Amino acid sequence: MVVNRIGPVSSAKVVGLLYAILGLAMGAIISFISAVGGFGHRDPGPVGAFFGIAAVVFVPVVYGIMGFLITLIIAALYNVLAKLVGGVEIDLR
Repeated sequence: MVVNRIGPVSSAKVVGLLYAILGLAMGAIISFISAVGGFGHRDPGPVGAFFGIAAVVFVPVVYGIMGFLITLIIAALYNVLAKLVGGVEIDLR
């Protein structure tokens, strides 16, 4: 079996969602660190709360968009290169 083409948009949607989920986990970690003052402040105050809320909202969105765009570009490049070299051979036994 040879993979000759990958659907750029469909694969980008899946990977974009996976990266958004990863971004949510990273945002939660950043939020926790901000809440306990782990970025060098003893009293996180409103700055820590802002970073915590922003991390939970902003990081998943950025991760999702970047994952989508990069996968879209890579899948399109794969399709061009697969035409030149014949694709990737996969052995499914």
